[in-house]
Amino acid sequence: MLPVHQKQLKITDVSAKKLEKLNLHTPWDIALHLPLRYEDETHIMPIADAPAGTPCQVEGEVLHQEVQFKPRRQLIVQIADGSGSVLHLRFIHFYASHQKQMAVGKRIRAVGEIKRGFYGDEMIHPKIRDAENSGLAESLTPVYPTVNGLNQPTLRRIIQTALDTVPLHDTLPDELLGRLKLPHLAESLRLLHAPPPSYTIYQLSDGTLPAWQRLKFDELLAQQLSMRLARQKRVSGTAKALKGNGGLSDKLVRSLPFDLTRAQQRVLSEIRADLAQTHPMHRLLQGDVGSGKTIVAALSALTAIEAGYQVAVMAPTEILAEQHYIKFKQWFEPMGLAVAWLSGSQRKKEKEQNKAAVSDGLAPIAVGTHALFQEDVQFQNLGLVIVDEQHRFGVAQRLALKNKGQDVHQLMMSATPIPRTLAMSFFADLDVSVIDELPPNRTPIKTRLVNNARRAEVEGFMLNTCRKGQQAYWVCPLIEESETLQLQTATETLEALQTALPELSVGLVHGRMKAAEKAEIMAEFSAGRLNVLVATTVIEVGVDVPNASLMVIEHAERMGLAQLHQLRGRVGRGGAASHCVLLFAEPLSELAKARLKVIYEHTDGFEIARQDLNIRGPGEFLGARQSGVPMLRFANLEEDLHLLEKAREIAPQLIEQRPDIVDAHLDRWLSSREGYLGV
Repeated sequence: MLPVHQKQLKITDVSAKKLEKLNLHTPWDIALHLPLRYEDETHIMPIADAPAGTPCQVEGEVLHQEVQFKPRRQLIVQIADGSGSVLHLRFIHFYASHQKQMAVGKRIRAVGEIKRGFYGDEMIHPKIRDAENSGLAESLTPVYPTVNGLNQPTLRRIIQTALDTVPLHDTLPDELLGRLKLPHLAESLRLLHAPPPSYTIYQLSDGTLPAWQRLKFDELLAQQLSMRLARQKRVSGTAKALKGNGGLSDKLVRSLPFDLTRAQQRVLSEIRADLAQTHPMHRLLQGDVGSGKTIVAALSALTAIEAGYQVAVMAPTEILAEQHYIKFKQWFEPMGLAVAWLSGSQRKKEKEQNKAAVSDGLAPIAVGTHALFQEDVQFQNLGLVIVDEQHRFGVAQRLALKNKGQDVHQLMMSATPIPRTLAMSFFADLDVSVIDELPPNRTPIKTRLVNNARRAEVEGFMLNTCRKGQQAYWVCPLIEESETLQLQTATETLEALQTALPELSVGLVHGRMKAAEKAEIMAEFSAGRLNVLVATTVIEVGVDVPNASLMVIEHAERMGLAQLHQLRGRVGRGGAASHCVLLFAEPLSELAKARLKVIYEHTDGFEIARQDLNIRGPGEFLGARQSGVPMLRFANLEEDLHLLEKAREIAPQLIEQRPDIVDAHLDRWLSSREGYLGV
């Protein structure tokens, strides 16, 4: 942490560790650590006029001080300023030094929020200063995000030292700033760290202030520059041209019980054109739930195999990876192609056999979870990596698999449609293919919101559905804090349904089952021997049972929009009218209400994703949480679209005409993140 600059910034080893927790690794990071809010210590408010519920500064003489012991030990101090009111200052935690600082007769200043208490107006734990020996502040006082053990005065001192030390010269020319009507960087940063009292708190938090716009633009420009340079580097790289003869692909297409849609044929052509290039493909294949991405991935894999190369197919959960494994085996083994399976729960002997088949080249395709990118897995001739639900892997995990081969082609798939602003921003280096039509046999799904109090009605609806010869899912919520609790919930739900609906055959699948057990239960359900499948969210993606026409999701208010949309997409795959029932328990938070409203009103995955972006922000779409690298600190993709578009327009011009500016700008904004670019 800051080895060169720690001494210069007068940062102790203890403070350095605390700064690391805040993701502040360089003096520039520290200079960019902006306030959460501000307190106004530039003027004094008469106690009689001080508003309740708003931070303010008052000054008065200490009239009385006492330590009370009921209901708990606390220090009570009374001050007055001659305006006709007395203010109580209450301290739950205090030391002898506090009592000395606020001795009777002393004149003090108190900064805090006034509350209307039982004994009159009071401030709880205000900030105290000696009024006789300290002047008024000249600017608003910043309050920074921090961690335990790093107090505001220490953080303010460190940040001020960084601002005085870090070169704040502009990387962008005055001519460009004038055209964009943006202020200089030094001026912007100093304003946001120490705004004059003429600025209101609302102006400073609004984000439209020119100083804020400048920081947001610089950040978005750095991102656009890095993405374009990553693309240039990739396009100038060398990869093997994977041109198949079509023999295996044609054989698979002829064996399918359905025809490919026009959209599937179009994106397959785009992928094959990329694979035939001598630079690595970096393509994102998007398609709503049930649009048929897996068969496109399989035909893309066959193109690589026809060219003599191996393929790795990676999925984020074992059940999804298993579904891919079953599908690929079903399609590939009749053509004499061995499919290797690698997962964390495999027995050692089976895993060693599969690893040997991959390293010897006997298995042209390997399907699995993150186990695929462990160091001991070696490919003989890896040419194509297919990553499903790519946003659910950390950036470092995707990088590890990519590095298994030399300049390999990459195809990423997502059933979580990426909103336009997100694609423009974070996927500027990707070519995007979209399967924008569903297969003709997909049935519209009716969504219903039902209070958990009416659970018995839902059970009756399920019984009627199964009596018609159809099947149903009942999904229990994921309980992240406890796998045991989650399993208990699923088991209790199974028992409750077996008791309430004795004529139905009910099965259970959950994340802690062995792979063989899960596969067996799923096979029973797929074959129609089970009427109802109780499951945790392990069935979220990849499960395809056309006869299932009812999805019940318990505690839907606990789940994210993408997850709800994915689960709903498990039904509506056959000819029968399909329903998704979202059971919820009250009281609902505002966030839960917003999610349920969106999923009830919309079936279009792209619109749901756009609304989800508004509700959650971009981190979850991008695997940013797993990578530990916050992708955007200041810009908001929906609010700052105009800045993003400007940055997209200016980035190629700067790369072509001013490489010196590009280097300086990226060095400032992305120096600690370049390992993640282009992944």
